[in-house]
Amino acid sequence: MQVLVRDNNVEQAMRVLKKKMQREGIFREMKARRSYEKPSERRNREDAEAIRRTKKAARKQAIRDGLIAAPKKKPLIGRGLPRPGAPSAPAAE
Repeated sequence: MQVLVRDNNVEQAMRVLKKKMQREGIFREMKARRSYEKPSERRNREDAEAIRRTKKAARKQAIRDGLIAAPKKKPLIGRGLPRPGAPSAPAAE
């Protein structure tokens, strides 16, 4: 995995690297490999993951088909937008 560092901005490059590793599932794999997992536990975990994936896919398909309502979107508070009713920042003089 490779990340370019631009203008000696190592913090930005670390954020990009962390996001790439998260997307690839490296952190999840490292956590799983910390300790030994018995084959029976592994089978049970994989079966549970498969059931979760199947249920999620069925739920998304039902939403697309209009059989169930889509979950409401969360408001974008704290992502650069001012909160409703929050005092505004003082103007620069």
